[in-house]
Amino acid sequence: MDEIDKMTWVLEPEKPTRSATMRRIAIGNNVSINLEVDARHPKMLPECCLLGADHVVTPLRNKLNTNMHLWNPECSVLQNIKEILEIEFPIPANHEKTNFSMECGICYSYRLDSAIPDQVCNDPRCGQPFHQACLYEWLRGLPSCRQSFNIIFGECPYCSKVWPI
Repeated sequence: MDEIDKMTWVLEPEKPTRSATMRRIAIGNNVSINLEVDARHPKMLPECCLLGADHVVTPLRNKLNTNMHLWNPECSVLQNIKEILEIEFPIPANHEKTNFSMECGICYSYRLDSAIPDQVCNDPRCGQPFHQACLYEWLRGLPSCRQSFNIIFGECPYCSKVWPI
């Protein structure tokens, strides 16, 4: 985890400790990967969750699923993730953290109860990030909002694209 902390932009936790096994790492604007390393097996493939708009995350998810067999326990977690996803992570020496710290489009803050925006509009022209709690409250307040079981369908506050949360 030390290599990840030094060589990438860690979005969460805000101040990572050596005992924390989770890291949310910036891949690009409004795109990140959440890694949860098993403390009992730190060299094995961690639980991975890609966060961002579908048009960006889907190709990465496909690469993850296709290349998962390439995981090498002899290499570091960071090196393996880079090879599996076929990407280079933005490094602190070349990028400002503000490039990846996008504020919520509803409450205009980056952190809300220690959570950072984790919902992104799927329209490639929009891509506005939101806190899930803010978006949920926004959509519930719309007269055109529909709910089916625990999924709410409504319009993006910025581009009016219909999407579920």
